[in-house]
Amino acid sequence: MKREEKLYWIGFSVFPGIGPKRFALLKKYFGSAKKAWRAPKEKLIKTGLSQKLVSNFIDFRKKTDLASLSAKLQKLGIKVITIDDKDYPNNLQKIDSAPFIIYLMGNLKPQDELAIAVIGTRKISSYGQQVTESLVADLVAAGLTIVSGMAYGVDLLAHNSALQNDGRTIGVWAGGLDSVAPGFRKNIVEKISKTNRGVIISEFPLGLNPSRGTFPARNRLISGLSLGVLVTEAAQGSGSLITAEHAVKQGRQIFAVPGPITSQLTAGTAKLLQSGAKLVYHVKDILDELDLSERQGKIKARTILPESKEEAEILKILENETKHLDQIVRESSLKTAQVASLVSMMEIKGKIKNLGGMIYTINK
Repeated sequence: MKREEKLYWIGFSVFPGIGPKRFALLKKYFGSAKKAWRAPKEKLIKTGLSQKLVSNFIDFRKKTDLASLSAKLQKLGIKVITIDDKDYPNNLQKIDSAPFIIYLMGNLKPQDELAIAVIGTRKISSYGQQVTESLVADLVAAGLTIVSGMAYGVDLLAHNSALQNDGRTIGVWAGGLDSVAPGFRKNIVEKISKTNRGVIISEFPLGLNPSRGTFPARNRLISGLSLGVLVTEAAQGSGSLITAEHAVKQGRQIFAVPGPITSQLTAGTAKLLQSGAKLVYHVKDILDELDLSERQGKIKARTILPESKEEAEILKILENETKHLDQIVRESSLKTAQVASLVSMMEIKGKIKNLGGMIYTINK
């Protein structure tokens, strides 16, 4: 697509009254975004748009400098891909009302078509942290790109786990790419976009902050970019369930991890399983369902070997569940100081992992 024509696509994406369906209508009627942008009021009304919307658009285009918009995007290092471009994601192109334009920080690669969304609760438990990290590590080892929504909790953990395991990840933001919050999210953006390990994507123009109305749109992109959606931990009413609903409409497979029936944080995943989601105990459950069984061989099983009988005792205690340091002390034959020293050294060696709050798990 010529650069000048793309400028008009950008202009329409900034105007709040034109979405994918209306843009497709205008483009079909006038033959190009440029002609639609410059069309007189009478012809715009003939397309079926309301007089009020057309009037608002006329006022908007009078005061909009497309060249300045383009210059600002270039200054921020933000790329623009239209649905007519050959590098527009194939998975996303297949969904209903696919964005006619997406903004990117970083680079998409052909391998990102083999992607799975990993989403869940913002208030993640030690159990949710453990299963998310474990499954993401195996999915990355199998060659899948991890897609998530850059929210706190499961989302950011999924992005980080993908990067820590030398994988690729796609972050989908619910506002303009200039509105990514400082702190942890900003660190993720820099890790993803500046290391060529993934990409941050949004369909929203610069200057638009995330809001209650933008998250459902973001959720449909998360599932739209993916072959399937994995929910590792989610409470009843979680936004993750909305993403799962989009995935069903888009013909994507839903996966859910079972959790303790005593935890409210797994009530949402239980509901998904009751509704027909694929139960996941192991990454093989996902790969089989997506017809990617041949990638199972890429995952190398990790064996944690103790170097002493004391380490063996700690590993045995943590064999089936995460436990607090105090629980390890109570269940072991060792003294408190000895256990504290052991777990510290085993963590340094990479044999066990502190999930926070002195809760430990085997580093599988």
